[in-house]
Amino acid sequence: MPATQRRIIPIKLVTAVTAAKKKAKKKKPAYDCRKCPGYCCSYPLIEVNKRDVARLAKHFEITYEQAEKRYTRYDKSEKAIALRRQKDKHFGHICKMFDTKKRQCTVYEARPGVCREYPVAKTCGYYDFLEFERDQQEDKKFVATTNS
Repeated sequence: MPATQRRIIPIKLVTAVTAAKKKAKKKKPAYDCRKCPGYCCSYPLIEVNKRDVARLAKHFEITYEQAEKRYTRYDKSEKAIALRRQKDKHFGHICKMFDTKKRQCTVYEARPGVCREYPVAKTCGYYDFLEFERDQQEDKKFVATTNS
């Protein structure tokens, strides 16, 4: 190609704002946690960090030490701080922050980082499973479990 006939390749300028908007669009979930009975809340270990404990302390207007003692436990096998659990009729045990009658998180605004990020995908396998089972049972409140 002669020097006088250079091809111009258009470059699209991507600003931080544009990138953030694209990321926000991708992250919009195709599920509603408020309609789920708390599958992910029944995990045996919901790990928290110091920032999460501080957020809970602020939410309940108590000291960090009080929040740590009331709402967390140390898991020796995982060497991690985790949320305490309570008995649950559907899953055996569930997060202490979960209202087992209303089937929802009681600290949603102050929930730990791991809960804020879950799931990392646009869809939630638990929610898809729940919707499928509710359609099959023709019962919008049915709670499907895999336990016997």
